[in-house]
Amino acid sequence: MQACRRILEDVDEAERVVSGEYRAPRGELAVTATMVFGRVHVIPVAAAFLKAYPDILLRLRLNDRIVNLQEEHFDLGIRIGVLPDSGIVARRVGSVRRVVCASPEYLTARGSPETPKDLADHDGICFTGFQDAESWDFPVNSSATSVAIRSRLMVDAAEAAVDAALAGAGIVRLFSYHVADAVKDGKLSILLEAFEPPPIPVNIVYLGGGLQPLKVRAFLDFAAPRLKARLAADLP
Repeated sequence: MQACRRILEDVDEAERVVSGEYRAPRGELAVTATMVFGRVHVIPVAAAFLKAYPDILLRLRLNDRIVNLQEEHFDLGIRIGVLPDSGIVARRVGSVRRVVCASPEYLTARGSPETPKDLADHDGICFTGFQDAESWDFPVNSSATSVAIRSRLMVDAAEAAVDAALAGAGIVRLFSYHVADAVKDGKLSILLEAFEPPPIPVNIVYLGGGLQPLKVRAFLDFAAPRLKARLAADLP
């Protein structure tokens, strides 16, 4: 199996040399990112990148699982979270917060929690792809404290969780980029900021070793500062 994989990698490398990918930014570039982050931040950057580099074709896969760059033949990935110790190379572009939110209408009717324990008296909205439906963890006194949540609504899409919070169905916990626009528009309010966990890093990752095609370097140099600016503008 390993021998077959090496043969395929050698064939890919030979095709890149023949196509001129080491002489100019050109050819097909495969990038992966999570679904909502990709829609909110990567798509606008990708559109601008394609205008700047007309000889590159971009294949962007958006899903919420971790893609193995080597096995699935991706050039780059945008990862949210602490990276494992592996052979990938990372360029940090910022961080995201894990925030608790509710609509002003819900808070007017039910009051605002002052501490994580107060969440026991509130209705929770749980995005099942993000967290446990029964409890949320908060850093309290330098350690993680698990708080029971009454999840009256569970959904399997972050967009649905945001919509439910906007409709006043309860309190939701999501990444800052999920709710940034709604918070800026005053449609959602951030709660329990004093109990937020540390920000979670965001990196562009790629495989190390050997000469990188210029299309990879072009995307890194183009996308990194733009993603960094967009993340900084989300919810600082």
